Amino acid sequence: MGAVICDVSFQPRCNYERALRPRLLRLQLSWPDARTVRGFQRQLATRDLAVAMEFNHAQKVATAHAITDLLAAHGVDTRDDLHTWLGHQVNRAALRTVKGVGPKSIDYIGNLVGRSHVAVDVHLRAFAVDAGVPNLPYDQLRAVYEEAAAILGHDKSGLEHTVWRYRSEAA
Repeated sequence: MGAVICDVSFQPRCNYERALRPRLLRLQLSWPDARTVRGFQRQLATRDLAVAMEFNHAQKVATAHAITDLLAAHGVDTRDDLHTWLGHQVNRAALRTVKGVGPKSIDYIGNLVGRSHVAVDVHLRAFAVDAGVPNLPYDQLRAVYEEAAAILGHDKSGLEHTVWRYRSEAA
């Protein structure tokens, strides 16, 4: 769960493959008890996340702490707990109260725990523009991708990941 929380907290405006993924893998190895929210919270109480992640960005560290505290306060401890918890709109709204967490982050964290969402980021926006889709608000563009996935018979998050990978490699 520590890696999931850090993934969603640190990934905005970050090259995932080169910068973030190696740090997440190191965190998983060096903080093995962070597999649960409670274990991650214990680590955060005694260790510096910026040092562990080799990522000195105060707001991203603060977001990770705030997500951890929110999940712990709601009794979310495992990936399965988070998967179930995200199924309720009131919980998604609670997550939105964390500074640095928007609708894309909520859809993204859902994907990380096995829910199928389209997390619209700059790569998906650019792909849509290249395809002739006008610049739409987040929810409308997500709906376009979801409809495209349904028409094509694809899983929503599978289509999202394919487009993301294509655009991120082209960038």
